[in-house]
Amino acid sequence: MDFTDVSLVALRVFREVAERGTFTAAATALGYTQSAVSRQIASIERAAQAPLLERRREGVRLTPAGQVVLRTAARVLDQLDTTARELAGLPAEAGKVRLGWFPSAGAVLVPKAISALRRNHPALEVTSREGSTPALVRALRAGSVDLALLASAPPFRPADAESPAFQLQVMVERALCLAVPAGHPLAGGEAIDFAELRGQRWIAGPASGEDKLMGVWPGLDERPEIAHTARDWLAKLHLVAAGAGITTVPPSLAGAAPAGVRILPVHGGPQELRRIVVARLPGPVATPVAQLIDALRTAAAVAG
Repeated sequence: MDFTDVSLVALRVFREVAERGTFTAAATALGYTQSAVSRQIASIERAAQAPLLERRREGVRLTPAGQVVLRTAARVLDQLDTTARELAGLPAEAGKVRLGWFPSAGAVLVPKAISALRRNHPALEVTSREGSTPALVRALRAGSVDLALLASAPPFRPADAESPAFQLQVMVERALCLAVPAGHPLAGGEAIDFAELRGQRWIAGPASGEDKLMGVWPGLDERPEIAHTARDWLAKLHLVAAGAGITTVPPSLAGAAPAGVRILPVHGGPQELRRIVVARLPGPVATPVAQLIDALRTAAAVAG
């Protein structure tokens, strides 16, 4: 096993493939052809004398050897980036944290936390990105984000099965609510009875492997009528305001609901809990990371 001839380009390509999950997505992000990506991966696998990626129909998965190489690649590339900044006379990035977050967190939770940090720790720089849970988990493994804010549903399984296991901190646990038009028959009280959900028109996210029909109340004993599909939470809430249907929401979105929308709990039937958790790789927690975690915890407690 000889890594002396492994190029920095190969390391960057390998980290990009690990984060993006497919050769095609990595090639697009890097501006390379897919064959060029394949050649770089082949070169680093020759040096490792072992397969680093399992090729599957839905994408790639790191082998145990690939996990070891990825951890090393992330450290090397981050150190080189730091060295380049120092040589260019740029300030060190000790006060910078990279955050990934699930889609609805960007409506209230993440802005509240960043606003608090700007007041209390103005020197701390936070950069962030939205992503699906699989994408954020890959970014954590690849060292592209320092923290990932994830939404978790029962039975609250680990974010992935890789090693080392993530360190998880629960920010808040709350039951799902329903967003209904203010003039809707369900909007008259302070809660909605589960039995009243039969026969409703729903606004849901596109079905996918990770979130099937997000927006429809789980556990309904009928085939739901999906009137509209939308990925964007703000679009869903405005469709609700327009009287186009109803949709499930986390309680934290109550502060982002437009006029004409009521956010109400559901009584009776199965209670649908959701957790907001912060995930990170194990190891010492730098002060800027701890400050961001504290701000997220406070924002989650206030937003619900």
